Amino acid sequence: MQTLNLLDGPKFQITIQRLCHQLIENHDHFNNSVILGIQPRGVFLAKRIIAELKKIMPEITIENGNLDITFFRDDFRRKEGLLIPSSTEIDFIIEGKKVILVDDVLWTGRTIRAAMDAIQSFGRPEKVELLTLVDRRFSRHLPIEADYIGIKVDTIDSQKVIVSWKETDHEDKVILLSEK
Repeated sequence: MQTLNLLDGPKFQITIQRLCHQLIENHDHFNNSVILGIQPRGVFLAKRIIAELKKIMPEITIENGNLDITFFRDDFRRKEGLLIPSSTEIDFIIEGKKVILVDDVLWTGRTIRAAMDAIQSFGRPEKVELLTLVDRRFSRHLPIEADYIGIKVDTIDSQKVIVSWKETDHEDKVILLSEK
C-alpha cells in the first residue's frame, strides 16, 4: 500500500477555520441555521466546526445535532449480518430552517441522499447545504455537490481516503491509500 498525506498538522486546523469563516459569510449569526453531523464520522467534523465557530463568535448559539442514516441508505438491505445503527440526536424541528449537513468525506453521494431523506422526519427545511472536509471528485453516483469543501481530491475507486480524528485516532490527518 502506498500512503499519501493530504492534510495534517496546522493545515488541518486552518482548513476547519476557513470552513467556519465561509459559514459565517453565509449564515451571519446562525439565527435560522442548524448544523447536523452525519453519523458516524461527520459528527467529529460537526463538533469541531461548532467549537471553532464559538471561538470566533462567542455570543452565538447554534442548534446542532447528530443524524443517523442507517435505514435510509439504498444499500442497507444488501449488507450481511445485523445492522447496528448510531443514534440520531435532534431535539428541535428544522421546519423553515437552513440545514448544514456535515460529513467527513463526500464520495458517491449516496450518504448525503440518505441524509436528505432522514431529515424530512424533522420538518421541511428552507434550504439544505453540505459541508465536507474531503471531496472525492469524479466518483459520484448521484448529482450531489458540496457547498463548503475543505480539500478536493481526484481519486479512483480502488483508492481509499481515510480521515483520522484526534478524539478517536490520536491525530488529525487525512491520507490517501493506494495499492501499488
